[in-house]
Amino acid sequence: MAESKIEIELPKSYEPSQIEGALFAAWNDAGYFRRDAAGFADPSKPPYTIVIPPPNVTGMLHMGHALNNTLQDILIRRARMQGRPTRWIVGTDHAGIATQNKVEQKLAAEGKTRFDLGREAFVDACWEWRREYGSTIIEQLKGMGCSCDYADEQFTMDAEYAQAIRRVFVDWYQNGLIYRGLRIINWCPRCTTALADDEVEHADEAGHLWHLRYPLVKPVAGYEYLVVATTRPETMLGDTGVAVNPDDERYRSLVATGAQVRLPLVDRVVPVFADDYVDREFGTGAVKVTPAHDPNDFEMGVRHGLEQINILTADAHINENGGRFVGLSREQAREAIVAAFDELGLLDHVDEHDHAVGHCYRCDTTIEPWASEQWFVSMKELAAPAIEAVRDGRVIFNPRRWENIYFHWMENIRDWCISRQLWWGHRIPVFYCDACGWTDALEVDAALCPVCGAPLRQDEDVLDTWFSSQLWPFATQGWPGDAVSDTSDGAPLVAPGVAPATPKATPATLAAWPELAANYPTQVLSTARDIIFLWVARMVMSSMYFLDGAVPFHDVIIHPTVLDKFGNIMSKSRGNGIDPMELIAEYGADAMRFGLAIQVTGTQDMKFDREKLGVYRNFATKIWNAARFVLMNLDSDAHPPTARVAPEPLTLADRWILSRLARLTAELDDGREGFDFGAVARLLYAFFWNEFCDWYIEFAKGQLAQGGEQRRAAEHTLVFVLDTALRLLHPFMPFITERIWLALPQGDTCPSLMVAHMPCGAELASYIDEEAERSVEAFCAVVTAVRSARARYGISPRQELDVVVKTTGPSAAAKAEELKNQTLQLQNMARLGHFVVAVDAIKPPQSTVSITQGMEISVILEGLVDFDAERRRLEERRAKLAVDFERLEKKLANEGFLAKAAPEVVEKTRGDAADLTVALEQIDEQLASL
Repeated sequence: MAESKIEIELPKSYEPSQIEGALFAAWNDAGYFRRDAAGFADPSKPPYTIVIPPPNVTGMLHMGHALNNTLQDILIRRARMQGRPTRWIVGTDHAGIATQNKVEQKLAAEGKTRFDLGREAFVDACWEWRREYGSTIIEQLKGMGCSCDYADEQFTMDAEYAQAIRRVFVDWYQNGLIYRGLRIINWCPRCTTALADDEVEHADEAGHLWHLRYPLVKPVAGYEYLVVATTRPETMLGDTGVAVNPDDERYRSLVATGAQVRLPLVDRVVPVFADDYVDREFGTGAVKVTPAHDPNDFEMGVRHGLEQINILTADAHINENGGRFVGLSREQAREAIVAAFDELGLLDHVDEHDHAVGHCYRCDTTIEPWASEQWFVSMKELAAPAIEAVRDGRVIFNPRRWENIYFHWMENIRDWCISRQLWWGHRIPVFYCDACGWTDALEVDAALCPVCGAPLRQDEDVLDTWFSSQLWPFATQGWPGDAVSDTSDGAPLVAPGVAPATPKATPATLAAWPELAANYPTQVLSTARDIIFLWVARMVMSSMYFLDGAVPFHDVIIHPTVLDKFGNIMSKSRGNGIDPMELIAEYGADAMRFGLAIQVTGTQDMKFDREKLGVYRNFATKIWNAARFVLMNLDSDAHPPTARVAPEPLTLADRWILSRLARLTAELDDGREGFDFGAVARLLYAFFWNEFCDWYIEFAKGQLAQGGEQRRAAEHTLVFVLDTALRLLHPFMPFITERIWLALPQGDTCPSLMVAHMPCGAELASYIDEEAERSVEAFCAVVTAVRSARARYGISPRQELDVVVKTTGPSAAAKAEELKNQTLQLQNMARLGHFVVAVDAIKPPQSTVSITQGMEISVILEGLVDFDAERRRLEERRAKLAVDFERLEKKLANEGFLAKAAPEVVEKTRGDAADLTVALEQIDEQLASL
């Protein structure tokens, strides 16, 4: 880029597509995305590292990605411009279930299944799919302008990363934190794999509560049968008991006499027993117990020694334990069993019943609670220090309210099911000897048993994808490195191919990994709220366990959820998703980034309307045109002023804009430290659009026209302010700021805005000038009042207007004098005739008044406006709008409309009513001024 660091003329029109690709390629080729920023980073400054939440290799950029990566890039670009050695670690997650589903879909289109290929060939097919499609989202990140370290892209299936996973598994296994056990797990019949609790998404569904009669083997105390209520009658095939509450007087005699019921359809005799878990108020107070298909029933079954009868196959069909219903799907079995109970006179009654149903987070299939042998991580020991790390402020959530959610989950944490019945992923490194029974977890594959020399076989399951991604902050930075294959004496652990008898110890401190020690913890993690438990909490736990108590990051930003403009969640099924790449093609990456960032507030829902990006495309165009004005007005006959030489303000306007720039820089320091992206963006927008473009450039035109010293001062101030403002804006809008900056006369050797110095408030503090700000603000208020009057009453901009200003307040006299000194400029800019300003000025008749900034500004309209006609027009307009507003208010008060109308219709109606409220208020203000 050094060769292009000359005054490059800006084209007349701003076209993002013509600059973005070339600039990104230049940045990447120059090495600015690396830790040393091609030599421009200051190694004496503290490093700044962010790890990107690794997108799935199956993924395509969506609006949540676009927002999150915009925020991360803002942070990393600012740190880079501060001279800190920065690295934004990028990579992708192998996404076990999602990738396997994609490959299986491809095979299905060819009439094949994974079993036709076999495990090894299927895994090869997954790798091939990843090579062909897995880089799509990375290329999309580049299109956004994300300044990640692409030269060192990570992947959770890479060999080095796999070493970290093996190290973690073996360590936890040897220390008793990983175990295998029979538990009720969440089973997805479509993906045919177990899921962790936090991979299940619950949704309320309309259903039924079937009340079934279970005949007693012998009548007891007048009972011939018990009525049990269930939302899943098909599971009765696996019932092994009926439970009641021990305090329920209705059933005490049944429990005391050891009553039993005979299950209809399967003729199984099961006990009636008491357990505190049972809610006396639910149904009849008697509940069927199916230990193999309900987690609470499983626990009751353990307490009471009940048999566990699994009635379902892996794809949710009735198995051999289902008698005559074998082979039916669970839905078909439900229908058939209800019909059979009805036919036998044992269907007591059916109620409508809404309840929460779990769904697979990947394919949305209804989850099946299933008793299964799986691998688990014992979590309570890991959770305790991670809870304290947030309590004592080593890890801070932004906003802080998310810490309460974190604490609630961590303090009630359950063991984590980490095994998945898939082929794509990290295979569980546990090996078995069928000859002598030896079993162990190994960091390196082995073929032979260390005890008897017989062949070993490896566990068939793979690890949960989140098991590997929990290591992302440190496994991407050299952990565990060569230590995995080294022993203390440098000798091989055992003979090749033979399993080691004992594991190697994990080093206890960060010092064992120089790269990690220099750059750990990372500074910030930005992520979505729905993976606080899936990912954030687990990263904290694993980091603290393996890295001597070191947390993985200091700050966690929980960014807003991007909704559609009506407040609905974006999804393919709703058809309301927006492709960020389409937005970039239409508006440019800078406009999309700025439009997302400016909406970030402390609330967690962001209603996104793509049409509003037009505002920020216009903002970019405004900056472009202002830059062209500045460049075209630099004196070509003299050496132009250099951007980084601080100007000496000559005029009141110069003093004012430099003071406003200094205040902006200080305010941005505060806002950025608090991750208040929206507030920072709004400050930048207001400064560029209003203060620099709308006001100072107008002031400067007069100075430029005067020539001489006035012109030189204006040129110098224009270039300096533009240069500084571009630096401040660059993290938000990197492309347009870089393109303009390359055209400015710099006078230094810095080749790119990416690695240029980021100004801070302290550097510009000497420019703060309260007197200049007060004077110019008063000036602008007068001009604005005059322009508003022209617009409101349709008065030609060529028509001179007379104005009278009364100043008020403790500094009224000084303000009057300041305005009086600016009379000539006011007359020129606002097209004024007579201008009078005094502390005792009297409001003239037939004038409109604006009260602002300690002034009563009267614009005289005598002879220019027919006040009676204007009043009639406004009253007629108000009456019409009031009728429309009343109609909308009645509609919004109608419960039937709110319940039945589509959400987007309700939202539009509310928006229309709000717009009418504003319009009515404006008319009332105009009538009052008349």
